[in-house]
Amino acid sequence: MTDTVAAAQQQPDTPQPFAELGLKPDEYARIAEILGRRPTASELAMYSVMWSEHCSYKSSKVHLRQFGDKKPETDALLVGIGENAGVVDIGAGWAVTFKVESHNHPSYVEPYQGAATGVGGIVRDIMSMGARPVAVMDPLRFGAADHPDTRRVLPGVVAGVGGYGNCLGLPNIGGEVVFDASYQGNPLVNALCVGVMRHEDIHLASARGVGNAVILYGARTGGDGIGGVSVLASETFTDGGPTKRPSVQVGDPFMEKLLIECTLEVLGSGIVEGIQDLGGAGISCATSELASNGEGGMHVWLDRVLLRDPTLSPEEILMSESQERMCAVVEPAKVEQFLAICAKWDVEAVVIGEVNDSGRLTVDWHGEQIVDVPPRTVAHEGPVYNRPLARPDWLTPRQDDAPTPERLARPSTAGEIRETLLTLFASPNLAAKDWVTDQYDRYVMGNTVLAQPEDAGMVRIDDETGLGVALATDCNGRFAALDPYAGAQLALAEAYRNVSVSGAVPLAITNCLNFGSPEDPAVMWQFSQAVTGLADACLTMGTPVTGGNVSFYNQTGDVAIHPTPVVGVLGVIDDVARRTPMAWGTDGDLIYVLGETRDEFGGSEWAHVIHGHLGGMPPHLDLESERQLSQILVAGSRDGMFSAAHDVSDGGVAVALVEMALRSGVGARCWVPDGVDPFVFLLSESATRAVVVVARSEELRFTEMCGARGFAATRVGVVDSGIGAEAGLAEDGQALVIGGVHGESVVLDLDEVNRVRQATLPALFG
Repeated sequence: MTDTVAAAQQQPDTPQPFAELGLKPDEYARIAEILGRRPTASELAMYSVMWSEHCSYKSSKVHLRQFGDKKPETDALLVGIGENAGVVDIGAGWAVTFKVESHNHPSYVEPYQGAATGVGGIVRDIMSMGARPVAVMDPLRFGAADHPDTRRVLPGVVAGVGGYGNCLGLPNIGGEVVFDASYQGNPLVNALCVGVMRHEDIHLASARGVGNAVILYGARTGGDGIGGVSVLASETFTDGGPTKRPSVQVGDPFMEKLLIECTLEVLGSGIVEGIQDLGGAGISCATSELASNGEGGMHVWLDRVLLRDPTLSPEEILMSESQERMCAVVEPAKVEQFLAICAKWDVEAVVIGEVNDSGRLTVDWHGEQIVDVPPRTVAHEGPVYNRPLARPDWLTPRQDDAPTPERLARPSTAGEIRETLLTLFASPNLAAKDWVTDQYDRYVMGNTVLAQPEDAGMVRIDDETGLGVALATDCNGRFAALDPYAGAQLALAEAYRNVSVSGAVPLAITNCLNFGSPEDPAVMWQFSQAVTGLADACLTMGTPVTGGNVSFYNQTGDVAIHPTPVVGVLGVIDDVARRTPMAWGTDGDLIYVLGETRDEFGGSEWAHVIHGHLGGMPPHLDLESERQLSQILVAGSRDGMFSAAHDVSDGGVAVALVEMALRSGVGARCWVPDGVDPFVFLLSESATRAVVVVARSEELRFTEMCGARGFAATRVGVVDSGIGAEAGLAEDGQALVIGGVHGESVVLDLDEVNRVRQATLPALFG
């Protein structure tokens, strides 16, 4: 029997399963106080999903305010935090919207669909702003590469990301694939989408205009994903498996493709007053947020919702997170036109509600009222917790355990360094990721300019001018585990540097903050430190936070993941034809390292792979120097000084040089600078560095530019396609030869290195 508002008034003592829905006793009491009675079953469902950690940000709001309080002054930001996605001005009347979100927990339960629907959800966020989605990225993190459960999760996640995105016709232009035992029971599947629009096409999520119709369109509502991400992402996994395993969402990319085109046409026709995608919390979220952001009132006839499963109860319909659905607010006179456009695209649509000025969200089910709530209390005025913080006791001993030569043995001969490098190149994090990225279409639509394995993805926005945008994502969880404040800043710095290396000017960021349980004071301390570090860095770097996502409860039992604040940076380039690629190519071009190399191995790949060690402090970061490096990289690109560039990060200079050589298929003669320890020079992970390749004719101009800024630029090599033969390889063999290594040279046969790098992931995952 349906639980109605009248029944709730007449039967106040009816027991309700609020705890099973994730509500605390005091939260349930507050709902009753707001309503002046017990909630109906449908109201309870709405409050439970909208007050979940995933939807309400109740544990993070007090910290996230820093992104607004410390927002840098910029003319580029058109829409900031609070909408489905942020929007930035890139010039010439063009605007770009972008956002990164998590789909971590569903992807652990059902890897393929969890990852696929993560892509679909972020695409709809972008589309709901009025933009055409043009590219996606996927920062992924898995447990140990050789663990059996990683072999269960990774192939499904990769297939889900690739399958859904490929079917949509969206190029996958970047992201990360990282392995670490910390993520064993909690893989991180973060998805980013970028979309393009004209300024006048920006749309916001609000239900304005009394009497306007509320239209639900897209796929029919089913039983998949009932309480899905909203409940699943608000609960830790126990050692024995998830405590809650609701049916995860199921995606249909072909329906999504129709929905994209249908949505863009109705938005372009000017007949939509407000629009909202349906993701987490489904109809509960869409109706309450639209009403809350608009005139403050809405009536919904829930029995009009088109169903795939006619047995669904009203509570299940409200909580369902079925995919490929949108909600639009349309004037009555334009409803027929809206429905006609939907029919043209073979998209089902139905009027399910009406905007009013009642200040209430009311829902009827077959003529009986089952919901009567103030919408703001559902969507925006949920609980806000200032949870206890405590610096973990284990952090100081970990930081004190620095990877010094006395603590961890270092290679001391040219032969030992060569073997160390080959071991690192074969390790999962530094190995080639082709097994993953070859499953993604990187060039569909024809506007991809740069994609994996380049430092940043880049897409052309304007065919006539060459205007484009570049995006990069990054985070080193080990750095954040050693110092979450510095780790978050280092994530921003590397993504910022990756965009700059391509020749684009960084404009703004999005972030996905992945942490353990907020009920753990140590986790909340990590979170608060990371947010503060990121906010402080954004203020210095001039890059506002446009939006993003918080993902808590990433832990199994008492063991949390490494803090992983993933940062996505978007930059603009006025002509993609002057981009700087990673690959060098012309014999005689000079190889320089920009920035200073220090003995910094805390959280490094060398310590991780060779010694299984995590300790010390992450690399020092000077944000002003990072800005300076960016200016040099952008100016060098704009002025045609660089033939190639690559950031220095995981694995140090040696890895950067090898990746550039392999990308071009051309060798180089390099050397360790005088007075520098070869091991430190080759493998240190000091921040604020890049390798640039400069034509001899541009050397003077380049060095003068660096000198004027007081920025270190050290010549370390020359491109040389004949060095392989000199080193004893076949006549056409290519090699990277590094001299000055304890009186000898390290010879790296590029064919051998490539075989080593390419073999790792196929051997693990088929």
